[in-house]
Amino acid sequence: MLPVALLLLFADDPLKDMQAVVKRFIDVFVTASNEAADPVTHEQAVYQGAIPGMLRGLDPHSVFFDPGQFEQLKEMEKSTKKGFGSVVSVLPGRVIFLQTLPGTPSAKSGISAGDEMMAINGIPIAGFMPEQLIELLSQSRQQQARIDIKRPGSARLITFTLTPEELAQPAVDRKFLVQPGVAYIRITSFDNETGDQLQAAIESLGGDKLKGLVLDLRNNPGGVLTAALEVTSLFLKPGTRILSIRGRSKQTEDIKVAEAAKPYQFKVAVLINAKSASASEIVAGAVQDHDRGMVLGEPSFGKGLVQGVFPLSSSTGLALTTAYYYTPSGRSIQKPLQGGRLDGVTTAAQPEFKTAGGRNVRGGGGIQPDEIVNAEIYSRFRAITDASAILTTFATTWLLRNKVEDGFEITPALMNELRVFLSESRIRPGQDEWSKEREWLASRLKQELYNQALGVEKGDEVEMRRDPVVGRAIQSFGELR
Repeated sequence: MLPVALLLLFADDPLKDMQAVVKRFIDVFVTASNEAADPVTHEQAVYQGAIPGMLRGLDPHSVFFDPGQFEQLKEMEKSTKKGFGSVVSVLPGRVIFLQTLPGTPSAKSGISAGDEMMAINGIPIAGFMPEQLIELLSQSRQQQARIDIKRPGSARLITFTLTPEELAQPAVDRKFLVQPGVAYIRITSFDNETGDQLQAAIESLGGDKLKGLVLDLRNNPGGVLTAALEVTSLFLKPGTRILSIRGRSKQTEDIKVAEAAKPYQFKVAVLINAKSASASEIVAGAVQDHDRGMVLGEPSFGKGLVQGVFPLSSSTGLALTTAYYYTPSGRSIQKPLQGGRLDGVTTAAQPEFKTAGGRNVRGGGGIQPDEIVNAEIYSRFRAITDASAILTTFATTWLLRNKVEDGFEITPALMNELRVFLSESRIRPGQDEWSKEREWLASRLKQELYNQALGVEKGDEVEMRRDPVVGRAIQSFGELR
């Protein structure tokens, strides 16, 4: 007998020959059950075969959940993020602690910046690639973990046992003045608190007195729609359309800025890249379409779909795409789908749309920046330097006998000391290469020293000040009218 879940999916199908289609499925299932070399179960045929095959022709985001998967999904929605409260640098075969957050398991145990992890739960990490290490670290945060640490200046290993705790991870994780009157704020996700956190960050940096804001949405995968609306409403005029929602089974819905909104008037630049998706694209698209500020970086991911999760019979469920998001000018955020798959390289012509000010912008999936600005370019020397963690090692050793305070600057004497250390580690750039890379090296060294002495947030400030995309955003404020 055909499972109820599949019958329900077919029940409202408008095709007149559905009865014949269902009969053919039953014929195939009965034949396979009777004749296949290995037994065929209902779950195999339907949950792992027929239903996934049907959804595969729609899009890559519509998914069927069997009873176990659906229960896991509901648990994930209720769960909170756990961890040990440390910031680490992950390199091939190496994990170095950069910072332990106050009051967290890592800090309470006595782990310090500069400590290097040698093994976790008895597993030596020397042979792991970064992707494998990230997966291993993610798994270890789910339960108590035993970590072997090598401390600078000591040959013996120190073993710590850490128990994960619930950690509050703000969506707005970086905020500072990158120049007098110019704020830099990074949003890493969109959740229920994002709008309030962003407004609080803006106010702490000067509020309406700011000249400009660099809003960094790079690598932000999105999140809650209401958070995207709240963020956008901080910059657009009351009554302005933020987005439209269109779907086959629902009327077009236009969402606008509330009439009571009191948006900021300073200049805005939004940074995006290929990992900016969903809610990030809603914000960037609305700012761009209303000519509220420049969008800089790389084309975004192109995920602009509305999904509903529908409970089905037999404790199963279905995540189904029901509509799509469109920017104020009418551009679909969703990247084109071909045969149920994302079209990685879209060959179709991208139609032109008009912003509120009459500028031409391209549609066809994702948000195309007003200006493409690539991230920091890595030469072979820079790649070797970072992959070897030589600057992290030098900073750790140097901080054993020196102190760094906010405002610390790299001196010529310190650069000479670094050059000797690099040479002893068999990294010996020629004079031309040293001169060419000296400024970058000084900035990276300062970043590593700040990471370990003052915290990763201060180190990030150093990084952002050399970031070419941030630099172009600041420059754009002088061009905007």
